[in-house]
Amino acid sequence: MNYLSEMLKLPVLDVDGEKLGVVNDFGIATGEVFPHVTSLAFRGPGKTPFMISWRKWVDRIDETGVHLKTLATEIRFSYLQPTELLLARDVLNKQIVDTQGMKVVRVNDIKFSMSGENQLRLLGAEVGARGLLRAISPTLEHVVEGFMKHLGKPLSEDIIAWSYMDLLDRSTKNIQLSVSHKTLGELHPADIADIIEQLDPRLRAQVFAQLDTAQAAEAISEFDDDELMTEMLEGLSDTDASSMLAMMDPDDAADLIDELDYEKAEKLLRLMGVKEEKAIRNLLGYEDNTAGRIMTSEFVSLPATATVGDAIEAIRKLDEDFESVYYVYTEDPSGMLTGVLSLRTLIVADRDATLGQLAYRDLVYVSPDEDQEDVTDEMTKYDLVAIPVCDENRHILG
Repeated sequence: MNYLSEMLKLPVLDVDGEKLGVVNDFGIATGEVFPHVTSLAFRGPGKTPFMISWRKWVDRIDETGVHLKTLATEIRFSYLQPTELLLARDVLNKQIVDTQGMKVVRVNDIKFSMSGENQLRLLGAEVGARGLLRAISPTLEHVVEGFMKHLGKPLSEDIIAWSYMDLLDRSTKNIQLSVSHKTLGELHPADIADIIEQLDPRLRAQVFAQLDTAQAAEAISEFDDDELMTEMLEGLSDTDASSMLAMMDPDDAADLIDELDYEKAEKLLRLMGVKEEKAIRNLLGYEDNTAGRIMTSEFVSLPATATVGDAIEAIRKLDEDFESVYYVYTEDPSGMLTGVLSLRTLIVADRDATLGQLAYRDLVYVSPDEDQEDVTDEMTKYDLVAIPVCDENRHILG
């Protein structure tokens, strides 16, 4: 007897065998890797709810019921503590994130580990078909188990350990979970986006709100659904939304702002810093599906007369969140693009050599109005990681 479904509605008996009620729930302390049961919740006569300390009053639990250490008249009742939660109320039949398997699942049952006669610890959540069958009827579980075994396909458990669970359908205002939304926030942004996309609509904004601004900016960039991106953005305050957009790559932010109505978009842009606002407005000036719309304004260009040492020093001084640098571009005194160097070229070259001496001059570049598919073809043809976008005077725009 290791499952919550098997323990619910067990009789609660005092030391003389007098029935006080039936098991309704178990409280756990959330600050442990495998939390132990700290409270017993049961319903007495007239469905009156009671809660008692597991350690103080419970002697043992078995198939016949939960047996207490003392007489019913001597028991003192307690309350759920801020560091506790109730398993049947807060976890069973709720959605959780399996932060190891990177997926959203529903808890069909809960598995315990029993050590001694009264030490009960939570192992994890049963999220598979077996747990669902057991919750409906243990008899049904055994029938299906026997049938599947006969077919040579055993009905296995599907347990997610507590340490990999992240509760979603619960307010965290009054409780700190052992695996809180911080765990979700530590996942790769693409995994966070996948998880949020799997959630019920009513939970999406709730989970998204648990991410800090930087995490939210990275996650929303990974959404495949433009409508979902807009939904998440509109769920934030104007200040938070503007801060998040300012942290995004300008092309991603421009795409997202373009989905908003004019008044909302203008308000968010005005709340940004001057640099971020300018970068996004520049991109919004280009048509959809053009090179100008997806270019980044963050690149490294230096005069052709600069040295390799100058270029390396310029790269070192870039902000941590600067767009990834694959090439360094050279310009003449008028600002016209004259050459390009790969990072590998810079690394192996003499620091005193000038960029103009080393730069590759047979340049490939595109105009800002060029179709994105044509840009992709050019990059593929010449095996480029990035390609400069230039105006009619061959000045680099991005």
